[in-house]
Amino acid sequence: MPVYTLPDGSQRSFERPQTVDQLAASIGAGLKKAALAAKVNGQLVDTSYEMTDDATVAIVTDKDPEGLDVIRHSTAHLLAQAVQAIYPSAQVTIGPVIEDGFYYDFAFERPFTPDDLEFFEAKMRELAKQDLPVTRQVTSRDEAVQRFLSIGEKYKAEIVGSIPADQDISVYHQGQWFDLCRGPHVPSTGKLKAFKLMKVAGAYWRGDSKNEMLTRVYGTAWRDEKELKAYLTRLEEAEKRDHRRIGRELDLFHQQEEAVGSVFWHPHGYSLWRQIERYVRERLEQADYREVKSPQLLDRTLWETTGHWDNYREHMFIAESENRTLAVKPMNCPGHVLIFKQGMKSYRDLPIRIAEFGACHRNEPSGALHGLMRVRAFTQDDAHIFCTEDQINSETVQFCTLLSSMYADFGFTDVRVKFSDRPEKRAGSDEVWDKAEAALKAAVTEAKLPYTLNPGEGAFYGPKLEFVLKDAIGRDWQCGTLQVDFVLPERLEAEYVAADGTRQRPVMLHRAILGSFERFIAILIENHAGKLPTWLAPVQAVVLSITDRAAPFVQEAAKFLKNQGLRVETDLRNEKIGFKIRENTLKRIPYLLVVGDRELESRQLAVRTRSGEDLGVMTLDEVLTLINSDVASRGHHRLEE
Repeated sequence: MPVYTLPDGSQRSFERPQTVDQLAASIGAGLKKAALAAKVNGQLVDTSYEMTDDATVAIVTDKDPEGLDVIRHSTAHLLAQAVQAIYPSAQVTIGPVIEDGFYYDFAFERPFTPDDLEFFEAKMRELAKQDLPVTRQVTSRDEAVQRFLSIGEKYKAEIVGSIPADQDISVYHQGQWFDLCRGPHVPSTGKLKAFKLMKVAGAYWRGDSKNEMLTRVYGTAWRDEKELKAYLTRLEEAEKRDHRRIGRELDLFHQQEEAVGSVFWHPHGYSLWRQIERYVRERLEQADYREVKSPQLLDRTLWETTGHWDNYREHMFIAESENRTLAVKPMNCPGHVLIFKQGMKSYRDLPIRIAEFGACHRNEPSGALHGLMRVRAFTQDDAHIFCTEDQINSETVQFCTLLSSMYADFGFTDVRVKFSDRPEKRAGSDEVWDKAEAALKAAVTEAKLPYTLNPGEGAFYGPKLEFVLKDAIGRDWQCGTLQVDFVLPERLEAEYVAADGTRQRPVMLHRAILGSFERFIAILIENHAGKLPTWLAPVQAVVLSITDRAAPFVQEAAKFLKNQGLRVETDLRNEKIGFKIRENTLKRIPYLLVVGDRELESRQLAVRTRSGEDLGVMTLDEVLTLINSDVASRGHHRLEE
């Protein structure tokens, strides 16, 4: 008599084994209707799964994260069925779930086009309305190979053929159509209600450029039409906020083939960069960091000692000189250890916090490069804290406090933490990793920061915390990190004199808040849609003339404000004032200061904001006070739209 334990701790016993569907029905008709899958003893299964023994069972509906994954996986199958209904000779290959949706790769006599998507989507809706039962069949590997070969599915046959012969294969049926899959899937196609095909792209079979080029169809799927509409709206908003487009419009930077993966910063863009650098430097000085500068080129022997040569070689740029192999640094860590080692340190000196705006280079694949978000040449707001094991907790708490405060100044108040533990490819013994992971977990608990686990994603030398920001339209961005490292100080023989006179290894905390300047600036631009807060804006105010007579006072006013430390430009063009206001508003300049005959006579300025708010007429001193107050408060509220 099997007994099934539910998430609330209640139990249900039956005379004979039940399927998930039967169990859901015994609980209630509503749950049976809503059930998409289940977690049985922690394993995700179909609703048709029969539970022969006692088990813990959680029915999965569309309210659960796993439910949304099942919907997306099943929608990928619906796409494949629709494509083969329209083009029977098309072959299906693989179709996984990805963030916000799914894709499926197809082999066909010609690449699919965006025009095809309309027909595929219409067929998908037709198949969904038919509410076809989705059933699972288990077969042997060899039988599955023959089955797919018999219908001309050579790619599926190749996939199945790579599976061990003694392993059973699951095949899912939707009406007469079937596909290889581990599952689970929704009980019927009628559960798939909100989806859209997004785009087509080329993709090599199994990701190998030596293989055939296939057509990849991307789609998105959601619980209901409301969620789908909200997602599409977010995409539209994200496109408007694209930092590459705004960067061109505001003349901030450009990129070109002569410097792949690098950035040409224009005056306004570099002004933004310098404001950020000035702010970070000020905050680090207050937190007792000491700024350094380390070399760009370091000998191969150093990278071999640190372990980077074995673990990171493919990402490094290499140079040869005088029979020596040098690497352009992909990170600043080894250089900071070498600086720490200059002169014997005492336990009384610790913690030592070394910071650098370190220029780094990493040989990222050209296909992965994306504006400022993914580059080959970048600058980190990097720092390393050398401390004792007893200081890990206090240093982590101080760092997390500093990080949260700085993010808030940039306009990010929703920050989450992910704990990334040991990766498969790593340096150091398991004992060292046990100690590092335990220390970091204790520290993040001490800092009162809730965190989620991110298994296997630690750095190769130590576990890390990753700080994830949520932007104005709900997107997540991983920026800051804190990493505990017992390995590098050991490999580079860093040491200090302990209280008992013995030589000890310091613990090395790797930490960054922005991550890289390039990527953080891209995130800032997109978060604020280019309407940067006044303290960061490359141009904080523009003084505009209505008549030629106003020109001398416009220049006088601009000079006065500049001399007080503001970033100010003038617009003396012989254009109508409405045109000037509109153009400078499109440039996202926070304050527009207008001078006409009346303002000239009173030696005042008519003040407007880029949101269109009329703040009235003010003297130069009043304007200065207004803008300085906004700058000092990091006042995002004034200019939000």
